[in-house]
Amino acid sequence: MTTTSSQQQRALRPLLALNFFMADMQAGIGPFLGVFLLAHGWQSGWIGTVMTAGGVAGMLMTTPAGALIDATRSKKLFVIIPGICTVLASGLVLLSQEFWLVATSQVATAIAGAAIGPAVAGITLGIVRQAGFNRQNGRNQAFNHAGNVAGAALSGLLGWAYGFTAVFWLAAAFGVLSICSVMMIPSEAIDDDAARGLEHRNRGDDKASGFRVLLESKPLLILAAALLFFHLGNAAMLPLYGLAVVADQKVDPATFVAMTIVIAQGVMIVTSLVAMRMAEKEGYWLVLLISFMALPLRGVIAAWMLNKSGVYPVQILDGIGAGLQSVAVPGLVARILNGTGRVNAGQGAVMTVQGIGASLSPAIGGWIAQELGYGPMFLILGAFAVGSVMLWVGFASLLRPACAGTSDDVGSAAAPVGAA
Repeated sequence: MTTTSSQQQRALRPLLALNFFMADMQAGIGPFLGVFLLAHGWQSGWIGTVMTAGGVAGMLMTTPAGALIDATRSKKLFVIIPGICTVLASGLVLLSQEFWLVATSQVATAIAGAAIGPAVAGITLGIVRQAGFNRQNGRNQAFNHAGNVAGAALSGLLGWAYGFTAVFWLAAAFGVLSICSVMMIPSEAIDDDAARGLEHRNRGDDKASGFRVLLESKPLLILAAALLFFHLGNAAMLPLYGLAVVADQKVDPATFVAMTIVIAQGVMIVTSLVAMRMAEKEGYWLVLLISFMALPLRGVIAAWMLNKSGVYPVQILDGIGAGLQSVAVPGLVARILNGTGRVNAGQGAVMTVQGIGASLSPAIGGWIAQELGYGPMFLILGAFAVGSVMLWVGFASLLRPACAGTSDDVGSAAAPVGAA
């Protein structure tokens, strides 16, 4: 199927709206979960454990979800159905704070949300093709971070005025708007072959590679390993920093957590656009190196400034690291796997590896904080990203060509990378 210019233009506005509204729908009350449970008498170790349970469930589902998105021609359903499930599952936490109910809610939320990221990446690739993916993904991420800013600011305001129930209702409202946005994208504007990385002119000859191509791509494996180390340290940094300051400074928890999110996401709006420009000129290698280097510095500052004023440098660095990766990681995966027909499976596989680190991080950080204190915990978490930097620099000769390939070289990256 070939999309026309008019179809593409009609699809881009609701696509940007989807990225704006889906941010708060996906998060739900997740960023506020730690301080919410702390207020109900939970200890940091158990809070980290229940977050890990959700992370593990999401981790297990992302690769199968990506493969399904490659295969399906109803990609919009993978946003609509998970969106409904995510909002409902988040609401369970408000009904009871029993351990198993909270854990079940987080697991259900993670499973439902596992498909949303690869689905939106696939829809984007299907609309703008490989040549336009880097630029459109940069815009998507800017709108997504703007949605996070709006959602967090409103959550903080409503949580302060009306309690955590209002935070859930806001997430539900954003969920409805997300579903409306994705339904407004014309289905005929999504080229299902281009959406999975098959964009050759001779469609009759297009065949998807086997899943083994994911394991044979050395740049993809190194990227996944570097992201594993990064998220092992990064994922717990924000929720545990919020716990540390709220417990010690006696600040309003909803307002403080909202402020941490607003600062980071505001920086991400800018850095995602910067990453888009850097990738066009320099490729993705330098973009990702800078993102990895931000975390050790963030860990040192978090350990040194455990107070309300420390939230600014800590979350600015979070915005730099995560904002750069939000553009570079999907773009690089799409570039590496271009021509294989397994782009969304690859996106899901990389998200799975990220999820391994992210799911272990809260439990590791929570128990370290409980035994050694918050200061040493932040230093240890930040140190994990040193492994990311070492991998990225150590394999630079292999990674730089993959990161610098032109986005319109359809299929050129897949064969040599797969044969590496």
